[in-house]
Amino acid sequence: MKFWPRRSAPPASGFRPSGFLPGRTGAAALAGAGPASRWPAGRDRSGWSESTFAEIAWDRSRRAARRYGMAGAVVGAVLAAVLFAPAAWLAAAVASATQGHLLLSDARGTVWNGTAIPVLTGGLGSRDASALPGRLSWSLRWGAGAPELVLRQACCLNGPVALRVAPGFGRVQVTLVPPTGWVGQWPSAWLGGLGTPWNTLQLGGNVRLVSPGFALEWVQGRWRMNGRADVEFNGVSSRLSTLDTLGSYRLSLVADPSGAGPQVTLSTVEGALQLSGSGNWGTGGLRFRGEARSGLTNDAALNNLLNIIGRRDGARSVITIG
Repeated sequence: MKFWPRRSAPPASGFRPSGFLPGRTGAAALAGAGPASRWPAGRDRSGWSESTFAEIAWDRSRRAARRYGMAGAVVGAVLAAVLFAPAAWLAAAVASATQGHLLLSDARGTVWNGTAIPVLTGGLGSRDASALPGRLSWSLRWGAGAPELVLRQACCLNGPVALRVAPGFGRVQVTLVPPTGWVGQWPSAWLGGLGTPWNTLQLGGNVRLVSPGFALEWVQGRWRMNGRADVEFNGVSSRLSTLDTLGSYRLSLVADPSGAGPQVTLSTVEGALQLSGSGNWGTGGLRFRGEARSGLTNDAALNNLLNIIGRRDGARSVITIG
């Protein structure tokens, strides 16, 4: 074996890396060489660069995929919450809007398609409550260019009853699509759940809603009515009177053109107890003035009732609300 002496000339092959420093051998010689001297002639570092850029691109795409995945999961969760929102959410909204006077008890299904038992109560903290027989069902569908809420209840609604909902900027309008004839009919005893004075009167007969069409619009935090609705009290009786039937009555709500609130009118269709009065339903609630009189020669059968439903003033009883 032949050894080259230290500091001697390089082999005869003439290979001398660029930047070679004489007097240095091995790693020291290569350390002193320029960057280009570490790769054979005709080659560069493009392979290393491409590998590094590929790793950077892969890392960026992986982070982007993670972000998109998280965004997709959030959007999916929101859509699922909207599409499958439980009916209990609608029940809570109805209870809040009516201050606890109307409850959707035992709500099942979703906000868009569900059932519940309608219950009238005296409000928050009241022990009075009255439920309707059978369940009320609702479903949301698209009809006539706007979403419609369709209500069904075998005991009390005249077939499917559609409410057309038209949301807007800062407002929402709910329009009744009136069926042929009456809209709904409920037992008068159901009103006893509202508490005083209904629980004292314990009415018999039925309450019927009739309308050629009306709409309720929520604007600037208050309701505004358009159209007309009549509430008919048919074959009314009360435990406070010995008469089998007191009479039949009509409570009419007619929209005020000025937008001040619907005008309210009470009239007697027929019966021994004569009721009349008028008022309006504005932002401060119902303001009503009316009176009750006996249509009999001897009003002994109605005397107790007249003392309870209003302030007695001779032969009449004055009714004041609001």
